[in-house]
Amino acid sequence: MLGVVVLRPVGAAGLLPGMWVRRALPWRPSSGQPGFLGTRARRTASRLPGPVSGPGPPLSGPRVVDLRSDTVTRPSQEMRLAMAGAEVGDDDYGEDPTVNVMCHCHRRGAQVLLGEKSHIHVFEHGGVAQVAGIHSELLQDLPNGTFCLDELECKIQQAHKSQYHPRPELICLENTHCSAGGRVLPLKYLQEVHQLAQQYGLRIHIDGARVLNAAVALGIPATHISQHCDSISLCLSKGVGAPAGALLAGSKELISEAWRVRKLLGGGMRQAGVLAAAGLVGLSHMEETLQRDHSNARCFAQGACAFGSSLCSINPATVETNIVMVTALTPRLTPARLCELMEAVSEEEIAVTGQAISVRLFPWGKNCLRAVWHCDVSPHDTQLAVNKLRFVLDKCEQ
Repeated sequence: MLGVVVLRPVGAAGLLPGMWVRRALPWRPSSGQPGFLGTRARRTASRLPGPVSGPGPPLSGPRVVDLRSDTVTRPSQEMRLAMAGAEVGDDDYGEDPTVNVMCHCHRRGAQVLLGEKSHIHVFEHGGVAQVAGIHSELLQDLPNGTFCLDELECKIQQAHKSQYHPRPELICLENTHCSAGGRVLPLKYLQEVHQLAQQYGLRIHIDGARVLNAAVALGIPATHISQHCDSISLCLSKGVGAPAGALLAGSKELISEAWRVRKLLGGGMRQAGVLAAAGLVGLSHMEETLQRDHSNARCFAQGACAFGSSLCSINPATVETNIVMVTALTPRLTPARLCELMEAVSEEEIAVTGQAISVRLFPWGKNCLRAVWHCDVSPHDTQLAVNKLRFVLDKCEQ
């Protein structure tokens, strides 16, 4: 039986009650047994060049622990098999899964309220202004990824029904909040923002690239988060571990409009079922994977905090999901320099530790660097990263 793509409401296992997503229904494999893969998929995968196993230590050179981002993962064997056996169709005719685009503000010059450190504002080339013609009204982000509700209401009141200010239409939240170190937005906060939006007739979009991390950290279904918004996005290439892909959930009308706007911005993805297959596999293991990622991140933060170094600091209390922020405490060891030292392998290190370990981190602003855990990083890799940081800091303090 061929896989079929439909628009259908998302239930308890989905993102938002009453919301719709475009997705692929599971197909029956050629063997007739339930699941994703049949004998044809396995035969196809067996003809693929190169290994289909997950990442492992290189045949030579240092062992690399890549903590730059959770987007650096490589497809598992199960994902590769599912991709090889995926039934596909043409997305332009509604025959394949799609990556959808947010579409809430219908007037050029409308106002969106969002945090000044939000991913949408900082890392997307001002796309809301360049592409959509939307004005961004920025709010100060608090350390836990929220913003002050009094400031939010003051900004809304200032522009609400004003003859001079841009008309506010949308509030954007980010959960988890990347620049805050993967912090989880409290449910009570989401409820209060939702009530405020309803009071003034605004809509809410949640940038939920890592919303599954938030749900796992809180021990709740993702629907308990998404019930407080009008739309929510989810990245499949981060914690889920798929090679590419994203989902947008919202009302049937919103998804229909988003599909139209996506066509305006670049068209369909054609046979995207190959990517959808990997996403479905990742989602099936999501809870176990993310719990392990969170545990590894906490272990790293606790281990590094125990050093008591005067060169950098980590606060384990702020590590709620899979992101750890390291703060540099001295100008002589900048985040960029610390990243270089963590990645480099010296003969002295091999002689002292008996190991060649290269740890990749990401500079994050003037005083911080970021480490992100994902499905390719094991507890053993995490301990290697702790050991490497100790070695580097000890050398710098000599």
